[in-house]
Amino acid sequence: MKKFLFGTFALVALASPAFAADIPARAYTKAPPPTAPALIYNWTGFYLGGHIGGAFTDGTNLMGSDSRFMGGVQGGFDYQFAPNWVLGIEAQYSWLTGGSNNGVLFPAGTLVTGNTDQIGSVTGRLGYTWGPALLYAKGGYAWRDNNNIGVSAAGVPAGFTTDGNHKDGYTVGAGLEYMFAPNWSAKAEYQYYNFGKTTFTSGPADIVGSSFRNDEHTVKLGVNYRFGWGGPAAARY
Repeated sequence: MKKFLFGTFALVALASPAFAADIPARAYTKAPPPTAPALIYNWTGFYLGGHIGGAFTDGTNLMGSDSRFMGGVQGGFDYQFAPNWVLGIEAQYSWLTGGSNNGVLFPAGTLVTGNTDQIGSVTGRLGYTWGPALLYAKGGYAWRDNNNIGVSAAGVPAGFTTDGNHKDGYTVGAGLEYMFAPNWSAKAEYQYYNFGKTTFTSGPADIVGSSFRNDEHTVKLGVNYRFGWGGPAAARY
């Protein structure tokens, strides 16, 4: 029995190296590189910023169709939900300057001029975001300074009244905003302002009953600083 066991062990010992030689060597595989985290952009939070651009009309109001420079400030709050929708509120204030204002000359020689040099709005906005981009529409309340209407006959100022100063109105617009760095975003925006029509109720005979539009088309480029929430909010692996 002892001789049998000894022979078995010896046979196994001799066969093991040959068996091991028949097993192919394990191939070396390099570990895959770590996957870069995907950035998650979050629009929720407060922001402040500024803008520059231009304002123009369709030629049916006292400013004619000449373009004017505009610049101003804006601030607001956005909330992202569901998960690619953004709901927000924004207040905006702009100064208007430049352009020529020759007014409207009536057949009897009465000259009517007007100018709006401050304009503002408080609007809600709804947008859809993908990554760092946000496409949005906006609308709400609009305000402007007194229209600074002037009436003169043969170069002499003349008295007049209108059906109101039309300082309050509405506005609608749309734009595209893009987060280009943590806490910073840039936007391009079109916004239309409408303050109704002004009608002369008294004054020189040739202007009584006449009316003109009070509207502005604006195009703006702006930059916003977003407090804490703007830019990449987290990394997803």
